[in-house]
Amino acid sequence: MRVLFLGDIVGSPGRKAVKEFLPVLREEYAPDFVIANAENAAGGYGLTAKIAEELLALGIDLLTSGNHIWKREFLPYLQETEKVLRPANYPEEAPGRGWALLEKGALRLGVINLEGRIFMRPLGCPFRVSRKLAQTLREKTPCILVDFHAEATSEKIALGWWLDGQVSALIGTHTHVPTADARLLPQGTAYLTDVGMCGLADGVIGMRRDQALEMYLTQVPRKLEVPKKGRVKLEAVFLELDQISGRALKIEPIRREEC
Repeated sequence: MRVLFLGDIVGSPGRKAVKEFLPVLREEYAPDFVIANAENAAGGYGLTAKIAEELLALGIDLLTSGNHIWKREFLPYLQETEKVLRPANYPEEAPGRGWALLEKGALRLGVINLEGRIFMRPLGCPFRVSRKLAQTLREKTPCILVDFHAEATSEKIALGWWLDGQVSALIGTHTHVPTADARLLPQGTAYLTDVGMCGLADGVIGMRRDQALEMYLTQVPRKLEVPKKGRVKLEAVFLELDQISGRALKIEPIRREEC
């Protein structure tokens, strides 16, 4: 089984990067499933129904998210759709769902979305929630991917070890900065602390660098905006999984950037 996972899509530059580079990556890697984190796809913060449908129309099979998914106007769509996930360790009363089972022919891929707790909200334990969901999904398929949307690298690494052999891959999102630690863990789980982002190549984690510099120099809080123009990049990871055992056979970080 071949899986392509795209890093956080940030605003219109991120959507442009997906439109530009995804067809090329499809031809190069021939993925069976394409998944993307889209929690910042609408103006750099949150998601809308229109933009979700736009991304799904590009051939993305499932959109994951994180702490920015909770735009109030998006909640009815989130409650109804099976194509967008919110982190599974929010309370059961929260709109939406935190896991999905993707099927294409004989191929089945389970996907779990989680959010970290260090420097973030005091949610349900991602360790206990992920182990429970992994056990449930393994009754349907041995191939399971986890998007762990978290700030602290230590928390991500720890969850990778906790789930080694329980899931096929744990891919980190949220920081928008790709890490250089892609590896196959001893029990067969592919691991990457952060996959990076799809968006502006020359900004500050996808946002206007002039505004970021102003904020850091003055220490005055302000809303950061996504630039309307500029070079774009796509960061992703390619996974090859054994569909019988669920073990990861290959993990390959990907970066494409406009000249």
